Amino acid sequence: MDSPIITSDPYLYRSNAVSPNYTFAFPFEKSFVYTDARDWMRGHWQTAFYWIALYLVMVFGGQAYMSNRQPFKLRPLLILWNTSLAIFSILGTIRMMPEMIHILRNFGFYHSVCNPSYIEVSRVAGFWTWAFALSKVPELCDTLFIVFRKQNLIFLHWYHHITVLLFTWYCYAEHISQARWYICMNYVVHSFMYSYYALRASGFRVPKPIAMCITSSQILQMIMGFYVTYYAYDKTAQGYPCTATPGSIKWGLLMYASYFVLFANFFINSYYRKNKGVSQRGMSDASFVNFVNQKTLTKTD
Repeated sequence: MDSPIITSDPYLYRSNAVSPNYTFAFPFEKSFVYTDARDWMRGHWQTAFYWIALYLVMVFGGQAYMSNRQPFKLRPLLILWNTSLAIFSILGTIRMMPEMIHILRNFGFYHSVCNPSYIEVSRVAGFWTWAFALSKVPELCDTLFIVFRKQNLIFLHWYHHITVLLFTWYCYAEHISQARWYICMNYVVHSFMYSYYALRASGFRVPKPIAMCITSSQILQMIMGFYVTYYAYDKTAQGYPCTATPGSIKWGLLMYASYFVLFANFFINSYYRKNKGVSQRGMSDASFVNFVNQKTLTKTD
């Protein structure tokens, strides 16, 4: 691994990155101005709490509303929803990964964790980072499919949605450097995950080992997220330039550790415990953790 270059000049430090030469850039990517997006987020990131309050009211109020009603038949809408999120995630992966690969090849792992050039230098990666942060609001609608189809809502589902929204908006407002890894990993995993959802909702029988691989990739994402966050903490403690705030390190470590425990427990319950009652408590059709459940996803409503 390359040894980091220490400099006391943060502007020189950030200018060390060179954006990869994208063969094509959309007009909205070329015209993206990260400072405008940063200023907006810094002035509005606290509104995430209002979205979360509305989300909780809709989720638990919706469950109360549906308690004495028949589940809605939302299969066509569910297919459209999952397909849309799959396409968005695939596009995000295609646009973000060239920047990540370029940085790793030319500047090393340290730079990929500690330099926010993915926001401040590359307009393409900068736009898709902004899109990623904003997408965490509409993704809350995942839960509505669970509520109105009267599927079992597990703690992991709504806890993950809430914490991801808060942490993502905070990281963007502060231009947290290690978020490059968070975003790229999430785009890649969601590309497979929502594609799987769309296929299952459309009636295709996808082999169970594929579902297990997707679940495993989620767990690996949590492990890598924890490591990247700790790496940023270690470099900061040693005095290396690293755009990681104490808050992003503290909450990042806590968040990824809790995700690992919850996902690992979900994986064990779903695949290795013989007590079907335990695994069935994790059923949910629209949740990103429900792809391991074969029975729910093969319903035809």
